[in-house]
Amino acid sequence: MNSDSESLQDHLLDWLLVDNINTHEQNLVDCEEVDGVDNPLKQAATSKSSQPKLGGTPQTFQLGEIPTVQERFQAVLKRRLQIQTENHPPLFPWESQIVEYPDCIEERSLVLSNAGGWMAQRSKLNLPISLPENVFRELLEQCQTLITSSLPLGAKLVQVVEGFFPSESQTLNNIAGLVLRSTYRSVDTLAMMPSIQSDYFDLQPRQQMALSLLAAKQLLENLTLPVSPSHPVVERQWLTSAGLLTLRVEYVSQGQWTQLHVHSDLPTKGILKLQGSGSKATAKSSGSGNLSVELHCQQLNPTYTLEVEFPELDAQPLVFVINPMI
Repeated sequence: MNSDSESLQDHLLDWLLVDNINTHEQNLVDCEEVDGVDNPLKQAATSKSSQPKLGGTPQTFQLGEIPTVQERFQAVLKRRLQIQTENHPPLFPWESQIVEYPDCIEERSLVLSNAGGWMAQRSKLNLPISLPENVFRELLEQCQTLITSSLPLGAKLVQVVEGFFPSESQTLNNIAGLVLRSTYRSVDTLAMMPSIQSDYFDLQPRQQMALSLLAAKQLLENLTLPVSPSHPVVERQWLTSAGLLTLRVEYVSQGQWTQLHVHSDLPTKGILKLQGSGSKATAKSSGSGNLSVELHCQQLNPTYTLEVEFPELDAQPLVFVINPMI
């Protein structure tokens, strides 16, 4: 991705998110009834500041009673707020309903310790702010699921992100269209907007959508390797927790035979699996360094998949798709 495209994404995001970037509204809790008393704060303030009505009996308090009443009221109010929170707990942006999570994950600790090797690539995304780890992980998983799909890129983007915003399909489609067209816009046509300084979860939903779509687009592009006779070589890099993974794919057409050569520089021992057209080739390494795998096919396949496995870093392989074009 060249510098113009990188700068353009920043400007596009600022343009999309110009409204309410630094505006945050605080929700106020309206306590209508606490143990049978309507709006006790207002009532207490009114009783304290107003004069007794004509014909009524002035209310008197003994020394020490007012602090006791205040403490009792605060305890009742706190309890009522706790009950309301328990009955209507807040949801994370990716949740559409209440989900019960286990209190203890000791049994999964061994699995989790062998996961997340691909997460270091999060720092390589060209975004105004960093994505939270759990958001990046979910986006990557969805991209891996759809990477071999024949859907257009725009439809893939929406499907990758829609799990975070299940009821915002139309807005997602609109913003996805802008993200796709952004590489053809001139930077000079976009007004300079302030950069975003907020945390991801403090952003408005529309801002989160734009960031997530931009991230998904970069991930899908980095996981796709298009080759053709006019552009027979393509390279990709992916940062892992052990270091940089470098891939170089070469496409060679000789008569009726098609050859795909994959050369890699691995940061640790790993496995390469290249498959397509009913054929499969595998190569293993006992340590870091160069590793190659190649596939010879008589009939050109629309897509080939390349799986990179680092058993010591992540329990799941990283899947790339190779698209040969005639």
